[in-house]
Amino acid sequence: MPKIAVIGTTSWGTTLGVVLARKGYEVRIWARTEEEAERLSKKGPDSRQMQGTTLPPGISFTSSAKEALLRANAVIVAVPAQTMRRNISLIKPFLSSSTLIVSAAKGIETSTNKRMSQVIADEIPAKLHHNICVLSGPNLFKEILKGLPASAVVASGDDTTAKKVQRLFASPGFSVYTNNDIIGVELGGALKNVIALGAGMVDGLGYGDNAKAAFITRGLTEMAALGVALGASPLTLSGLAGLGDLIATCASTLSRNHYVGVELTKGRCLTEITSTMAGVAEGVATTAAVWDIAQKVQLEMPITERIYQVLYCGADPRQTINDILDAQGRHELTGRKWRLFSLFRRGQRRS
Repeated sequence: MPKIAVIGTTSWGTTLGVVLARKGYEVRIWARTEEEAERLSKKGPDSRQMQGTTLPPGISFTSSAKEALLRANAVIVAVPAQTMRRNISLIKPFLSSSTLIVSAAKGIETSTNKRMSQVIADEIPAKLHHNICVLSGPNLFKEILKGLPASAVVASGDDTTAKKVQRLFASPGFSVYTNNDIIGVELGGALKNVIALGAGMVDGLGYGDNAKAAFITRGLTEMAALGVALGASPLTLSGLAGLGDLIATCASTLSRNHYVGVELTKGRCLTEITSTMAGVAEGVATTAAVWDIAQKVQLEMPITERIYQVLYCGADPRQTINDILDAQGRHELTGRKWRLFSLFRRGQRRS
C-alpha cells in the first residue's frame, strides 16, 4: 500500500491527507514543530478546520521530515506559496529518485515571479525534475472533507508522472484528470485568486449577479491573455484549473480570497483582515507578483492593475470596481500585447 508524506498542516494539506487515507493509504503529515505534532496527534486538527470530520486511522503526524518521507511513494506539498522554497530545501535530502513530488499550492513566488513547479525545480537535483507535478482545480476543502463530489486536474511535463498521481488520488467522489500544460494549470490556480478578490468586492458592494458574471468573464479573458503570453494554452484556462477554479472561488463564501474582497468594501484595512484569518489568502501576494510580471512583459491587465491599487496603494474598492465595470471595451479579445485576438482570427480562417 502506498505511503504518502504531506508537507504542511494547512487545511488543504490535511484535506488531501484525508482523501488519500480514505483510500487506505498510510499518510504522514509533517508539522513545523514537535509541539504541534504532539498536539495534532493527541487532539487532531481544530474542529472548525475539519468541519466535524474524523481523521481516518491511516493519518499520523510527525515533526521529523526524515520520518515523514521514509519510503514515501509521494510527497504532497501543501504550504503557502511564499514558503514553498524553504520547505522544499528542508525535505530535499529525503527525496528518493522515485518519490512523486506534488505541488498543491496555488500562488506565485513574489521575490522571483516563479510558479511553484519552477521553485521546486530550483531546489532539487535535475535528475528528480521529471517527478514534479501540480494538482489544481475547483477544490474548496470544506466540501471535500464532507465527501461532496469534486474534480481536480494534475499536470506534469512527464505524462507517466501525471498518470501515477492521477491513480493515486482518483476515488469515488474525487475525479482526477491529467494535463501536460503545467504552465496553464499553475497559472489558472494562481490567477483566479486575484479575480476572486475583485469578485468579493462586487458582492460586498451588492452589485448583483449580472455585474459579477461580467467581472468573472472579463477576469477569465485576462487570465488567458497572461497565460498565452507565458506559454500556456488558452484551452487550459477554460478547463478545471482555470474556469472551474475561478467559478468556485469567485462564487463561494468559503473562499478566503472572496472573503478578503468583501471585507475590503466594509472599510477594513488589508492588514487587519489577513491578521484575523485562519489561513492564507494567496491572491494578496499573487496580485503583486502578477502586476510585476505584467509590467515587465508590457501586458495590459486592467483588472489586476486595479486590484493591485486597492491592495497596495489605498485605492477605494467602490471606485475601483465601478471603473472596471464601466470600462468601454474594444473587441473582447484585444488588449495591449494580447495574442488572443490573433488566435481567434486564425481559428476563423481555418473554419
